[in-house]
Amino acid sequence: MRREGTNPDDVQPEDVLCDFCHKAAWADDAPCVEGHHGSIICGGCLTLAFAALAQGGAGSSEPCTMCLEVRDEYAWHGTQTEAHICRRCIKQAAGALHKSTDWDWSKPK
Repeated sequence: MRREGTNPDDVQPEDVLCDFCHKAAWADDAPCVEGHHGSIICGGCLTLAFAALAQGGAGSSEPCTMCLEVRDEYAWHGTQTEAHICRRCIKQAAGALHKSTDWDWSKPK
């Protein structure tokens, strides 16, 4: 998501916010994964989502914020928003950040 008032012709890193916590993900040089329509999940939220995935839970009837698909499977809801991420996207995002040698995403700042 983008900060309110962002100039669409001049998006800056501090304008890009995590859809799940509304913190400036790219400006903080934090690990993050982008989904459809510019959705973003930061490493901190992904860590929480991945840990919650192990606990199980109910599915969601709303589209996943990251892939825009409705899935009858576990979905993690953001800490500050109504955004949620499906089980498949949690696993794909974790796999993408796990391959990075630039940071240890499993230890949020």
